[in-house]
Amino acid sequence: MTQEELLPLILTKDDRAFTHVYDMYSKSLFAVISNLVKDKEEAEDVLQEVFVKIWKNIDSYNESKGRFYTWILNIARNTSIDKLRSKGYNNSQKNLSSDNFVHLLDDSNKLTNKIDTIGIQEFVKKLKPKCIQIINLLFFKGYTQQEASDELEIPLGTVKTQNRNCINDLRNFLQV
Repeated sequence: MTQEELLPLILTKDDRAFTHVYDMYSKSLFAVISNLVKDKEEAEDVLQEVFVKIWKNIDSYNESKGRFYTWILNIARNTSIDKLRSKGYNNSQKNLSSDNFVHLLDDSNKLTNKIDTIGIQEFVKKLKPKCIQIINLLFFKGYTQQEASDELEIPLGTVKTQNRNCINDLRNFLQV
């Protein structure tokens, strides 16, 4: 089933359509979520929450504002960031043993693979180095614009402008 055939069924909340959406997008959404939420079980919970949000908020999707995949990708990213910033998640991370962090050394190469699973790594590599830094912080590491401003030691307004320009460059590469 193509996205064009699927979208009208999703909008009418057809159960079969939801199954197709899950089959089509769950792996790439999980890769994005896992990139931000390192705990696999937490990432799975966030993925479930994302699909519930997609189902409940499908009426707010506007095809004229962007592609369906972009819309659900933003839901996944925002839900992951919300999870990371939640008080309960932060409290659960405070007293973890060192065993939970050993895998981080091995995962440095896997991060590149996770980014590549959503298919944009090659396009991001074509951007200016400053754009690569900003996109990496804002979209792949889940920084807020203020946090990116602090990290890069540049004014917040500059981060916002450069982010907008970098996204436009990326759109040109993707021809979107």
